[in-house]
Order: sequence, then structure tokens, then C-alpha cells
Amino acid sequence: MSQLPENFKYAMTHEWACVEDDNIVRVGITDFAQEQLGDLVYVELPEVGRKIKAQEQCAVVESVKTASDLFSPVAGEIVAVNPVLADEPEQINNNPYGAWIFCVKATDLNDLNQLMDAEAYQLVIKQ
Repeated sequence: MSQLPENFKYAMTHEWACVEDDNIVRVGITDFAQEQLGDLVYVELPEVGRKIKAQEQCAVVESVKTASDLFSPVAGEIVAVNPVLADEPEQINNNPYGAWIFCVKATDLNDLNQLMDAEAYQLVIKQ
């Protein structure tokens, strides 16, 4: 398992969130999640422009084993999706912390306070 980026926040549902300029939160799934899922074969991306609530289901990743819902860590508007994943979902398996899935322009970055830092998430996945 790869080292967890220290500047990311982590959800119990195994999404990671990275805050960028202008309240943009980039979201993907953790290395632990992609290992549990196995080889990814499809990513259902959210629609750009969609307004979402924190913890709302907004995307799906499918593997040879199962499908898993993804949830937004913050409320806001979907402002970008990673188009590469439509044809190459395995990018997530190859580089889970580089292959982002969607970006949300957060209405309130305080939503991120509900997430874990790298140290807390590491304790969760070791159980």
C-alpha cells in the first residue's frame, strides 16, 4: 500500500479530498479502496454543474468484483470530472492519489472537518 498524502483528508467511505485554490476540492478514492475493489473497469462520473450536498452519492466505480458508490466530501457544485477515466478507469488502480475523479467548488470548506487526516485514516484501514 502506498504512503498516504499528508495534505489530503479522508472519508470513512474511502474517498480522499484535496483542497485547491478558490475552494475547489479534488476527489478520488484511496489506495486501500482500489486494492479492495480490484481492477476497475468503469467509472460513472457525476454531471458537471450538478449541485450536491456533503456526503451525497454522486459517482460510481465498478470493478471486476463489485460496484461502489462514491460520495462528495463537501457541499457545492461539480465543476470538473476526469475525462481520461471514461476510457482508462485503470488509471485509478495505477495511481490512486493522482487519478482524481471529480472536483467540487465547495460552498463551505468546513465540511472537510468531518473527514480524517492521514494518521487517523491509517488507523481505520489497519483494523
